[in-house]
Amino acid sequence: MKLKNRSKAAIVLSILKYTVLGVGAIIMILPFFDMFIGALRTPAERLARPPIYWPKTPQWSNYQRVFTELPMLRWYLNSIVVTCAITFIQLLTSSMAGFALAKYDFKGKKLLFNSVLAAQMFPFFLFLIPLFFLMRFWPLAGGNNLFGLGGTGFLGTYTALIFPFMISWYGIFLMRQFMVSIPTELMEAARIDGASEFRIYTHIVLPLIKPALATLGIFIFIYHWNEFIWTMTITRTANDLQTLPVGIFLLRGAFQTAQTESLQQAALAVSVVPLIILFLALQRFYIRGLATSGIKG
Repeated sequence: MKLKNRSKAAIVLSILKYTVLGVGAIIMILPFFDMFIGALRTPAERLARPPIYWPKTPQWSNYQRVFTELPMLRWYLNSIVVTCAITFIQLLTSSMAGFALAKYDFKGKKLLFNSVLAAQMFPFFLFLIPLFFLMRFWPLAGGNNLFGLGGTGFLGTYTALIFPFMISWYGIFLMRQFMVSIPTELMEAARIDGASEFRIYTHIVLPLIKPALATLGIFIFIYHWNEFIWTMTITRTANDLQTLPVGIFLLRGAFQTAQTESLQQAALAVSVVPLIILFLALQRFYIRGLATSGIKG
């Protein structure tokens, strides 16, 4: 009798658990679904009261207009180039710095690690103006002389969009937390076999931290795909460098009418597709990375 009651209780708890998870999933997915559906509504349906959720005559042409009436492909190219470059560079610098902090002993190591922790407290916008002047007056770049005068520096180039984000303090911290759990004996055995430090890093350490790299890569990609403030600052006079967030924002500011809201929503829907694909492709590594991050160290 007790076993039967326990079995019933377990079934009830399972039903309750999956019901809560299902409701939560619907709540999370609903805004994305509404964004895709909203692009199909006519102007009259957008203004209708009570609201019309599913359009009677879906305007599929809005998704085609995004690519024919807007420089969407150029925005896409800029976003892909900038985001992929930043993601690769940050994964490289974060993993190398994390490796040094986790597996090497050197003078000032504790101070350096504390500096990494402290640097995470400062938001990026505090450095916006200094970074802008740094890009503007960079010596011998963009027509500048040795003293950084006479030209435009790195303004209006991909370098200005990528350079300030080459290092991630959070990335270094996350990589260090993963790497402290790697057995030092593996590295010692490799050194005895004659492996160089770089070979140990590439052939032993990196394969063991794939979940961490995938987790950090997703964070970096999503953040910089949606990054707006710095890109807007740099591309105000360089329209050819505008990324998706900046382009869609300017579209919203220039064409904020009932007739073009569906077009704006279609542009937003198209812009999030790469993020959805990336997350679905790496979700198993992402889940493993979150489950094992920060266990040691």
